[in-house]
Amino acid sequence: MNQALEDLLVLLDLEQIEEDIFRGVSRSALVPRVFGGQVAAQALVAAGRTVPDDRPAHSLHAYFLRPGDPGAPIVYSVDRIRDGRSFTTRRVVAVQHGQPIFHLSASFQTYEEGLEHQAGMPPAADPETLPTAAETLPRHLPPEVAERLLETRAAVDLRYVDDPPWATVGQPREPRSQVWFRTAGKLADDSLLHVCLATYVSDMTLLDSVLLAHGRGGWAVGDVVGASLDHAMWFHRPFRADEWLLYDQESPSSSGGRGLGQARIWTQDGRLAVTVIQEGVVRVPR
Repeated sequence: MNQALEDLLVLLDLEQIEEDIFRGVSRSALVPRVFGGQVAAQALVAAGRTVPDDRPAHSLHAYFLRPGDPGAPIVYSVDRIRDGRSFTTRRVVAVQHGQPIFHLSASFQTYEEGLEHQAGMPPAADPETLPTAAETLPRHLPPEVAERLLETRAAVDLRYVDDPPWATVGQPREPRSQVWFRTAGKLADDSLLHVCLATYVSDMTLLDSVLLAHGRGGWAVGDVVGASLDHAMWFHRPFRADEWLLYDQESPSSSGGRGLGQARIWTQDGRLAVTVIQEGVVRVPR
């Protein structure tokens, strides 16, 4: 486990300051605001800490309300909406400077047998054959930008199957992107932790496919400005975030200064683990 992953695990280990009230801090991001994946992961940690261990998360729905201040703590207040026989529902509001910056609803379920089917896993290159981020980013980005992006993603081994958006600026492509990812080290056998880390990573590349459709390089090169608006995830089957996961992403639409990304996350042996949908602001600077 590298130092960046250790620091991320500390970041997700929220301080409990009252019953159902937790406090977290932030880490640096590529842009001067709190990384959305961090807030979503911390909010899910807060919700999960009020739920019995035998009820794993099966879905979350979230809205990003205001940019987070990376220099200030974030207070997460959990509302115990419902504790049923099979399902538990929690609502979490993240607050900074007296104002809500993020809202999350999450549902948890006891394990039960049921009907089973899934879509087929799409083809993708073996992750071990793909270049690492440290090999890819410096080839396409200015040194200071590449270094900053590598720093913000150092807790995760993230590998693009095809060229990332900033490698093909000015060349519109099919609005689809694939990355393999896993944490940069082994994790404890804690199902909530693995779900929260996948939530953290899910906000890193989901809007890449929107950029590809228009030949834009994205926030790293400054030819668009953007931010996450909402985020939804469904956790279908158990998985480990410290083993290779394929993040298959596409964009069916962009309009009105917004872009939609939808994705599926697969285990390396072909099990559909997670479905993700996100809409974000995607604007061309004036």
